Amino acid sequence: MAKRCEICGKGPVVGHNVSHAHNLTKRRWLPNLKRVRALVDGQVKRIRVCTKCIKSGRVTKAPQVRASAAE
Repeated sequence: MAKRCEICGKGPVVGHNVSHAHNLTKRRWLPNLKRVRALVDGQVKRIRVCTKCIKSGRVTKAPQVRASAAE
């Protein structure tokens, strides 16, 4: 599964670890993705979304369905 936000498209970024001796080794920065139950086109779906999209309100979370208290 791709490490990519389904709303904004944010994905991994590549660069280098830089030691004190300036030895360069490759590394990746991954986006902070969460699985969220969201309303997409009127239907509830689980999507992978970055936390920035959740905080900014670009995702409308689906209401939770509670079990009845009579059971």
